[in-house]
Amino acid sequence: MTEDSQRNFRSVYYEKVGFRGVEEKKSLEILLKDDRLDTEKLCTFSQRFPLPSMYRALVWKVLLGILPPHHESHAQVMMYRKEQYSDVLHALKVVRFVSDATPQVEVYLRMYQLECGKLPRSPSFPLPKAFEQYLNLEDSRLLSHLRTCSAVSRLPYELWFKRCFAGCLPESSLQRVWDKVVSGSCKILVFVAVEILLTFKIKVMALNSAEKITKFLENIPQDSSDAIVSKAIDLWHKHCGTPVHSA
Repeated sequence: MTEDSQRNFRSVYYEKVGFRGVEEKKSLEILLKDDRLDTEKLCTFSQRFPLPSMYRALVWKVLLGILPPHHESHAQVMMYRKEQYSDVLHALKVVRFVSDATPQVEVYLRMYQLECGKLPRSPSFPLPKAFEQYLNLEDSRLLSHLRTCSAVSRLPYELWFKRCFAGCLPESSLQRVWDKVVSGSCKILVFVAVEILLTFKIKVMALNSAEKITKFLENIPQDSSDAIVSKAIDLWHKHCGTPVHSA
């Protein structure tokens, strides 16, 4: 049996006996021991598996370029990053784009826009078209209902695709979605939106106005969030394939 097949056998076994993630955690720890972190392998790992909470912040910072791949530089770079954060936040307050009352999610968005030279114009998102495409493949009748109610153009796309479900999903579920976003797959957002519609299909089909549908989708019940994210990841793999973990 080859090393890869042995690893796959162990992973399936651990999952069946209720220890899903044991092998994955060990693999990640091996990757994180390298003197120079391999961002490509970390990216692939994040695409395939949920990140353990104890390593999530470190991996996100490396993948986003906040920290360099070299361990020895992390402390000094983080000091510079904290100074950078304070300077950007101060600049936004001076030009009155944010205040102490501004929601933290919007503050982070404005900081990102300023750093990228996109302030004050909001970025445009092509994801609604992809959302319609995949919803049609999964449940064309549900999409037809949304169109009949003139709700398609009024769905909470800003909450879904601009805020990446922050304020929509609880933190534990949100982290699993952002693992994929941070590692380069914004398309996961589309499948989370699709799965929300599929999960609450009966409720949505019973609503007959765009206003009621949008209001409901902006405040979905939180107790189904973990299941929604799990099914959304399955949909993502179904339509986009499963990333292959680098050796």
